[in-house]
Amino acid sequence: MRVMERTFREQLFFLVLSLSVLKGDTRYIENNEISKDELFSFFNSELKRETPEEFIYRRPLRCLDMVAVEGQFTFTAERPQLSCAVFFMAEPNEVISVDYENVDIDCRAGDFITVFDGWVMKGEKFPSSQDHPLPLYERYVDYCDSGSLRKSVRSSQNVAMVFFRIHNAGSSYTLTVRKHINPFPCNVISQSPEGSYTMVIPQQHRNCSFSIIYPVAIDVSEFSLGHYNNFPKRAMPGCAESGDFVQLLGGSGIDTSKLLPITDLCISFTGPTHMKIGCDNTVVRMVSSGNYVSRVSFSYRVLDSQELQTIKLNNVEDFCFNN
Repeated sequence: MRVMERTFREQLFFLVLSLSVLKGDTRYIENNEISKDELFSFFNSELKRETPEEFIYRRPLRCLDMVAVEGQFTFTAERPQLSCAVFFMAEPNEVISVDYENVDIDCRAGDFITVFDGWVMKGEKFPSSQDHPLPLYERYVDYCDSGSLRKSVRSSQNVAMVFFRIHNAGSSYTLTVRKHINPFPCNVISQSPEGSYTMVIPQQHRNCSFSIIYPVAIDVSEFSLGHYNNFPKRAMPGCAESGDFVQLLGGSGIDTSKLLPITDLCISFTGPTHMKIGCDNTVVRMVSSGNYVSRVSFSYRVLDSQELQTIKLNNVEDFCFNN
């Protein structure tokens, strides 16, 4: 995998902070006091922070928070906090481990701390159930259910989250967050509105998605699916029959199964295919039968306001705003 990234832009934070309802195992998030400016300021400082390897970064957690660095993060309730969530994010070629430490909550009173393998936003999950290797119930790991049997949880992709409920002031817990190299990343949320990426599925029967939470111009520069190497480039309306194909999807949510298809590609080629997609979320999704080594390379950049105006009457733009 190869990726060139910069920093987060405001739209991802706006999406996180504008959550009206976050559903996961019938648990909700609401009435959080964290402000957009506070999170922007703090998160930018986290990304720029460089620390020696022997130094462990520590800071308090907030009820609604975003974490993109390794370290120890402690939440201490000053009052009942019934609907809280922490979003974790790593580089595209990394996965995240979350270790429980010094947990002081009352499970019998209804407190919980749950790690989710992925993200949940507005009731939608990334990766979708179709694309994740685990059944949905195995993606939730609740401290009160597992206790000392499972104090460490590792994500399957570069994002994870923790949501929790604490009833009593003074209750607390600590999470140690580490990042680990993933040699074959599958299912990624981009950290940046521009960059380049190569997705490879090494003869595995699985689906992989690269999600860009911005309207973007995207160039697919290389596409190799083994059995069509000698055929010319073309898009086919109904590539699903081939068992190996790439989709470009668009929409406003994060669940790829609920996004609308823009085009399918199931013929190998080398050379640019350029598209401008005005959706809040653009996804490159690869479906592999496991019979071949599948590979797609692409670059992307955020669309400026003039470009968005130019494509406003495009059908893609229409369904992005109306669904």
